[in-house]
Amino acid sequence: MAAVTGWRRSGSSGAVDDLRRLAPPSPATVGSPRRTSSASGGGGAASNAVQVAMARLEDEFRHVLSSRALDLEIEALADLTSLSMCSDRTNSADVAEEAAAADEDDSVSSSVGRRSSYRSLRSIREIDLLPADAISDLHAIASRMAVAGYGRECVQVYASVRKPAVDSALRRLGVEKLSIGDVQRLEWEVLEAKIRRWIRAARAAVRGVFASERRLCFLIFHDLPLSSSTITTATHDAPFAEAVKGAALQLFGFAEAISIGRRSPEKLFKIIDLHDAIADLLPDVSDIFAASKAGESIYVQAAEIRSRLADAVRGILSEFENAVLRDPSKTPVPGGTIHPLTRYVMNYSSLISDYKTTLSELIVSRPSACSRIAPEGNENAPSFPDLDLADPDSQLPLAAHLIWIIVVLEHNLESKASLYKDAALSHLFVMNNVHYIAHKIKDSPELRGLIGDEYLKQLTGKFRLAATRYQRTAWLKILNCLRDEGLHVSGGFSSGVSKSALRERFKSFNAAFEEAHRVQSAWYVPDTQLREELRISIAEKLLPAYRSFLGRFRHHIENGRHPELYIKYSVEDLETSVTDFFEGCPPSLHNRRRSHG
Repeated sequence: MAAVTGWRRSGSSGAVDDLRRLAPPSPATVGSPRRTSSASGGGGAASNAVQVAMARLEDEFRHVLSSRALDLEIEALADLTSLSMCSDRTNSADVAEEAAAADEDDSVSSSVGRRSSYRSLRSIREIDLLPADAISDLHAIASRMAVAGYGRECVQVYASVRKPAVDSALRRLGVEKLSIGDVQRLEWEVLEAKIRRWIRAARAAVRGVFASERRLCFLIFHDLPLSSSTITTATHDAPFAEAVKGAALQLFGFAEAISIGRRSPEKLFKIIDLHDAIADLLPDVSDIFAASKAGESIYVQAAEIRSRLADAVRGILSEFENAVLRDPSKTPVPGGTIHPLTRYVMNYSSLISDYKTTLSELIVSRPSACSRIAPEGNENAPSFPDLDLADPDSQLPLAAHLIWIIVVLEHNLESKASLYKDAALSHLFVMNNVHYIAHKIKDSPELRGLIGDEYLKQLTGKFRLAATRYQRTAWLKILNCLRDEGLHVSGGFSSGVSKSALRERFKSFNAAFEEAHRVQSAWYVPDTQLREELRISIAEKLLPAYRSFLGRFRHHIENGRHPELYIKYSVEDLETSVTDFFEGCPPSLHNRRRSHG
């Protein structure tokens, strides 16, 4: 049993009480229990005896608080890293009742019920930091020191012991001591990992470490006069605040550094995670800290950080819109495939929709008119289309921002499409990219719910129109080679087909198709279904026209010399060759040829 227990049983507590009654504290003598007798005027031997007794109690208080402390098992806090509604809280009322029973003279028992004022959340888990009998002994010592006017000294001893324990617990949770400058100098990839670790550590620190510290402090100091009559009465939260305030400020200092750091689009989702973590913790922080003036500044700091993080989220979304708006058109992507900007913007938009719950709360205004202007340094660029929303009154501002991002992306893609010298490839590029946009929306229920089917129909119509324009531009010249115009001669003594014109027509078709095969096999349509649909559409136009043309004029060529120079391909050859289109790598057409006989 600790020394204090022996002291209490020997009746020394009664002797101290007697001395206290003989020499009550006066304003001149309140201070350190080490104060010498020269500072006292009329207390005499009794006053000196009280000081000696208080010094002894102070030592006993420090000894019990240090030696009886239980090792904090960090693993026990692991489940506190989840959101509050998913976490449990151990019922620590039993420990409080044991502490109350250990000393019936103390008022712990009567005040256990009042702990509900800071234990109202299911997320909080209070862990035993000292055994119940040790807590009862500490309360007995603290009550006698406080009544004797040595409450401040008792608080100082308490803080000097518990502060290193709190700091140690946070270190074991992985909380690093980093200044705001240290945090802002870190590379973002490094900082992302630290944010993930910080979120887990902060939940355990607030809900486990700080909550347990406040409970311990309550059980030891509740209802005790911790200051002299000349000083504003302190509450039992004062020792708690002195013990944990430094660690709490250090903990939230990391989030503060993020909230005031440089903004860029890649930081958005980790900042939302950080915002959500602090928002989730705020009720716990309020429950633990804000009930007292001593700890209120911690809650105020956390609330301000959440507010700054919300501002950062709104600012980053605006900067992302501007980045899409001003992405420069440099060089066309090979083969008319999906532009990296399209993939980036749509993946980013999908992630935005995944954070719909938070962003719908934070994004409360629609895109401003000032954002719909020509890019900087390009005043001659065409103005952007207005944001034509199907039902703007019923649509979330977040949805309006997502539609605006896609509108800006489409406009940017049109500018990039103009970089292609081949008009057909330009249309294919638009088709690929708008098709990708539409399918990313379809594949994400959250994104589709925000964008809406009305706008999705517009996108579907746009990529189909681009596909039609591609086919018209790329194949009209080839299909014109299979028309009858210019092949017939009439007048004089004869009429019929001009064999020379027919031979030239076959040669023109062969050359045009070979060029189309060579070029368009190198073009790329990454979506398998779209690629196949486009090939089928081409075949449905090309093969019947070629079959008909061959049927009408084949015998004119075969009756002449070297027909293989003009009729180079069968219908089956063309059908097989069309399967090479849009693969992104041109094969040899001649390896595909069959006999036309």
